[in-house]
Amino acid sequence: MFLDRVKISIKAGNGGKGSTSFLRNAQTANGGPDGGDGGKGGNVVFRATNDMNTLLPFRYKKKYVAENGEDGHQKNMTGKSGKDVVILVPTGTVLINPKTDKIIADLSEDGATFVALKGGAGGHGNAYYKSSVKQAPSYSQTGEVTELKEVILELKTIADVGLVGFPNVGKSTLLSVISNANPKIANYPFTTIYPNLGVCEVLGETFVVADIPGLIEGASDGLGLGHYFLKHVERVRLIVHLIDISEIEGRSAVEDFKIINEELKKYNAELEKTKQIVVFSKCDLLEKDELKAKIDNFVKETKIKEWMTISSYTREGIEDLKKKILENLKKIPKKPPLKVEEFDFDKKDVSSIEITRHDDGSFEVSGGRIESLVRGVVLSDQLSFAYFQNRLKEMGVIDMLKARGMKQGDTVRIKDIEFEFVE
Repeated sequence: MFLDRVKISIKAGNGGKGSTSFLRNAQTANGGPDGGDGGKGGNVVFRATNDMNTLLPFRYKKKYVAENGEDGHQKNMTGKSGKDVVILVPTGTVLINPKTDKIIADLSEDGATFVALKGGAGGHGNAYYKSSVKQAPSYSQTGEVTELKEVILELKTIADVGLVGFPNVGKSTLLSVISNANPKIANYPFTTIYPNLGVCEVLGETFVVADIPGLIEGASDGLGLGHYFLKHVERVRLIVHLIDISEIEGRSAVEDFKIINEELKKYNAELEKTKQIVVFSKCDLLEKDELKAKIDNFVKETKIKEWMTISSYTREGIEDLKKKILENLKKIPKKPPLKVEEFDFDKKDVSSIEITRHDDGSFEVSGGRIESLVRGVVLSDQLSFAYFQNRLKEMGVIDMLKARGMKQGDTVRIKDIEFEFVE
């Protein structure tokens, strides 16, 4: 089974807690704080590999979580950092931000990596807080807690050549005779329900060919199998446009040609610039005079400058086509990676402060700016709580609360901390 688009959940590891510990010996004043910092949480890393060609594994596992950092230890020992979770994806996979539907990473090369989420910072141990005023701080900082995020994985087939054309023009058959691919072949539309890849060898060199199935009028607007297939032609350097010149299906070869090109253009204007080789297929079904007349009419109506004729059944023209493809590929550079959104997927809120007044008259303070501050507060420790209150004043939070109507004795909640305001 083939799967080329899936949404998964990812989470970096939380930072470990800082340690509250004291070195007990006669030579150290006040017990000597020696609590070490917590370890950093593991990152979420995506890595492309040529050993995969589908996103099917993500159908069964959709949540990936990196290891948390280890808590700090006594004797100023920092906790062990959490292990990264490395997620293998097929080469050609792009990562999409589901909130904007824009690409945030393009893993277009084998071995390419992308750090999607960074692990949470470890909390400081009590040794960090020692100063001339605080000789023996009895509190430490908790580790940074990371958030669960969603990301869309989409596979855009990596191939040098894309076979395009209406259903039943012979793309799968052609792929089977020019490469090592073994696609399903039958005489009805949409036999191919996902792109088939094949490696073609000619004159001692190889290139990858993809059968891009199911293109019909309206595909760029999502009709038929629409965007499901069109995305797989974006990366190819050369398009082999297969035309059923026999018209045995009752369609017009000229109209088919115009429709497919219009759909490619509407989906991505860059595809209009991609070099095309026009190939007339099923030529063995026509007499020479009839074949010539049909080709002459096609050339007159479409204004194409060059074309080739083949028969996958008799193999006529197949070797010439392979050589023509190789000749063109030598002149065409690889397409650059797709444009990536200028967006920090892992950006943390470090500036916002929000004040909410509840119906019972209490106030709640939230926002990224005070997250790290709250992680180091211990209500039972007088110095810790005094430091916390001073920081609230310095950050302007107290003034903001007063502006919202806070008065003596009102309750204020910040995360898990609750206290009464005393002027």
